[in-house]
Amino acid sequence: MEQLSGILPLLLIFVVFYFLLIRPQQKKLKSHKQMITNLKKGDKVVTQGGIMGTIHYVNEDGTISLEVADNVTVKVAKGMIADIAK
Repeated sequence: MEQLSGILPLLLIFVVFYFLLIRPQQKKLKSHKQMITNLKKGDKVVTQGGIMGTIHYVNEDGTISLEVADNVTVKVAKGMIADIAK
């Protein structure tokens, strides 16, 4: 019984840690991955570096051609897209 009372606080800390940190991060990662998968030509996006542009072409090699100004395109890795601009 004494061993259980020593392990119980550690177990409680792990449960709280899971629900406050690990689970929300997993949800955020899953929604970001889904957003990356659903990107298509014409979507206005923001990169993690803060560059805003319109998707010009989605390449098969895991990159995106992003039009940041008239006739100016930048090749960006899909994973670096932070959000879809509204």
